[in-house]
Amino acid sequence: MFDVARSEPEHVTELRRQLRRFVAEKAPRERRRAWDRAHTWPRDLYGELAAMGLFGLTVPEEYGGQGRDIVAAVAVIEELCRAGPFLAGPFIHCAFYGGLNIAENGSSGQKSELLPRLARGELLFAYGLSEPDVGGDLSSVRTRARIEGDAVIVNGAKRWCTGADWADYIYCLVNSDPNAPKRQALSFVLIPARAPGVTTTPIEHANLRYTASCDVHFDDVRLPLGAIVGGPRKWNRGWEMLAGRALDVEKLEISAVAFGIAQAAMEEAWTYAQERVQFGKPIAAHQAIRHKLVTARTRLEACRLMLYHAAQLAHDGKPCAAETSMAKLFIGDTGVEIALACQQVMGAYALSDAYDMERNVRDLLGMPIVGGSSDMQKNNLAALWRLPS
Repeated sequence: MFDVARSEPEHVTELRRQLRRFVAEKAPRERRRAWDRAHTWPRDLYGELAAMGLFGLTVPEEYGGQGRDIVAAVAVIEELCRAGPFLAGPFIHCAFYGGLNIAENGSSGQKSELLPRLARGELLFAYGLSEPDVGGDLSSVRTRARIEGDAVIVNGAKRWCTGADWADYIYCLVNSDPNAPKRQALSFVLIPARAPGVTTTPIEHANLRYTASCDVHFDDVRLPLGAIVGGPRKWNRGWEMLAGRALDVEKLEISAVAFGIAQAAMEEAWTYAQERVQFGKPIAAHQAIRHKLVTARTRLEACRLMLYHAAQLAHDGKPCAAETSMAKLFIGDTGVEIALACQQVMGAYALSDAYDMERNVRDLLGMPIVGGSSDMQKNNLAALWRLPS
């Protein structure tokens, strides 16, 4: 493990120690290969993670959580991603998509009803943001919600709704007023994933194969007014939820995934290069390989510093929109550079299923795209830094 002198609370260091032992014992390579081939994640191990109290790291203590601890929650993602996305993905669906969003944006009733269950790991959320014709420009969503008496009626379609086939709720962004300016016409609603009128179709994809992503169609899905995130007073106020603190932490969450997987790739190549002998000595003794490893490890450490600097700002409640965008941009792009360098170090073995490298490269190649693309982060930063448009 690439441990360096780090300034973090003792409880985070202890959490890392527990999770490293857990991953080593419970998620050996043969199980990781099986999960990847089946597009699935281990429900039995999810229950063990829940018993450790990890899902309460984004839930306030008054609702049964550990108290919001962004640094610890990011560290959990990093450590679980040493085994790939199979444990980290479901953790994110509960603790971030669910716990963080409801704690930040939910009504008092939603918090009382949902947060204790999220803290215990009993609920899983999926994001319903992107649509077939809407990606980065989320204010242009066409999924339509209208209020009729005491009900909300939803029609439309979402794409890349990962986990919708097993989640309990879809945290869904809708257009709630077609006559208003785009950013004044957005709301969030909580849609039970198996409600009448919800149809889910899996989408095959190459990376982060802990599950399928999904197309989801909503045909006259009828919800109570209590399904409006934040309650009826938050109707048409979804933009402030979308662009607020929860989005900052969303960028951290996917950055932690990229960092954890890049770290796993680096460690595998580092070990391989010292064991593989060619021309009478370990390949790590050849300058071409040494330079690749040193450059990749240096980039990895830069990723670590950017990630936890931004996570600490978010934890402290300080403005961090720029820092989280920089982290997502840098770690997503640099993770690809690290992955390809490590793949080259391992040569043909990195293309086989005898090692994790083939999967790690697949996962990291998608990181400049998922969770807000690198180009979108550049646009965000240009706007935050007031560059002319």
